[in-house]
Amino acid sequence: MMIHPNFDPVALQLGPLAIRWYGLMYLAAFAAFMLLGRLRVARYAHVKAAGWNSERIDDLLFYGVLGVVLGGRLGYVLFYKPGYYFSHPLEILAVWQGGMAFHGGFLGVLVAMWLFARKHKLAWFDVVDFIAPLVPLGLAFGRLGNFINGELWGRATDPAAPWAMVFPQARDGIARHPSQLYQFALEGVVLFCVIWWFARVPRPRGAVAGLFLVGYGACRFVAEFAREPDNFLGLLTLGLSMGQWLSVPMIVGGLAFFYAAYRTR
Repeated sequence: MMIHPNFDPVALQLGPLAIRWYGLMYLAAFAAFMLLGRLRVARYAHVKAAGWNSERIDDLLFYGVLGVVLGGRLGYVLFYKPGYYFSHPLEILAVWQGGMAFHGGFLGVLVAMWLFARKHKLAWFDVVDFIAPLVPLGLAFGRLGNFINGELWGRATDPAAPWAMVFPQARDGIARHPSQLYQFALEGVVLFCVIWWFARVPRPRGAVAGLFLVGYGACRFVAEFAREPDNFLGLLTLGLSMGQWLSVPMIVGGLAFFYAAYRTR
């Protein structure tokens, strides 16, 4: 069996200041967003013709960061531990203790993009269609951060399996799926390649965003079968995890976006 390297979560210590790997992964995700946004403008004429430029992308990133951080934290509080945080409201602000939810961050970004679209007098669907190809690589960096931290490990697997890995952080010696790497590959690399390819030519309004919703929801739903459910929640109705149940509305919403986009055209 492979053994998780048990990395030090602190990448660099500068006196009292600790720079953590997970924070660096967030920075890498935001940097990838900016670089890919500029690449789309430079490479694809239909993107540039829609009015996107470096200044607008920088402003978009500011709104996106707010949406990710605020939405991700509030999503974790409301979806996963509402009882605990309502009893300890000050700990909602303690983001350094961990606790971010993708689905909450996703909703936060949708709201932030609505504010951005309103400010720049753009159609909301045009904004979310633009950002959809820029998001998956950021998700890949996030899952890489989960792996480095040795958190959100997978379910038990056959110790003789070539992918079996023991996570010392679990303190049980059980061979597990390295599910963070599965999600890195599916939600990050594969989803990025598919959406980037799809968005290389003009598509009906809402189609690119719809593909992201369906793609992410499906990838997350499948990967959750290998991921250990949160110990304070366990498996829910029909033996599905919270992550799977939160992915179902994304898939349904994405199909609705797709149907409306091509039906309108």
